[in-house]
Amino acid sequence: MSTVSLVIIDDHTLFRTGLNELLTGRDLNVVGMTGSADEALDLVTQYQPDIVLLDLRMGEVGGLDILEQIRHQLPAQRVVILTTSIEKGDVLRALRLGAVGYLLKDMDPDHLVELLKRAKQGETVVAQEFTGLLARAAVVKDEPSGGNAYNLTPREMDILKHIARGESNKHIASELGIVDGTVKLHVRAVLKKLGVQTRVQAALLAVAERLCDDDNVN
Repeated sequence: MSTVSLVIIDDHTLFRTGLNELLTGRDLNVVGMTGSADEALDLVTQYQPDIVLLDLRMGEVGGLDILEQIRHQLPAQRVVILTTSIEKGDVLRALRLGAVGYLLKDMDPDHLVELLKRAKQGETVVAQEFTGLLARAAVVKDEPSGGNAYNLTPREMDILKHIARGESNKHIASELGIVDGTVKLHVRAVLKKLGVQTRVQAALLAVAERLCDDDNVN
């Protein structure tokens, strides 16, 4: 697998420098970095890296504003948020603005590198901590016609709702009054129709595509 080129946008000089050394020491290619929101878009436009690593807390101009600018100027640019924020609103807004990942700064360095490589290959990557967070945020909207853009059946919509809540196959089977094997088949069908590989990705897509509504979540 070819190396990953990156631009780092983070206003903490010590962290930015340390992250650069960490990533280059693991054979990733940091082509540029900045702590200035004013320079961020120009830097990304100049290098158009595989991945932009973007902090959320960037002083007067927030990381989400920078994300929106990048996605407006370069719609295909892949941006991964790397932050300390575990706020539900930050996660959901970042994903809805087009971020392809949401990771935490205290994660294991080797795991970070692995997820960045997967993000380059087209996966949406999130820290494990957000499985439950997304589950609490995700309440699948009722579809009066039973139809949706992914052609999920009413039963598959039920399954997606439970997936988004982070429930196991056994729990879903108990809730729906069916056997584990049937749940497994439905889950497989849901993932295939959504075009994702994992249950976490299914929950993310449900949020990003507004199959989910978090308005009633505390």
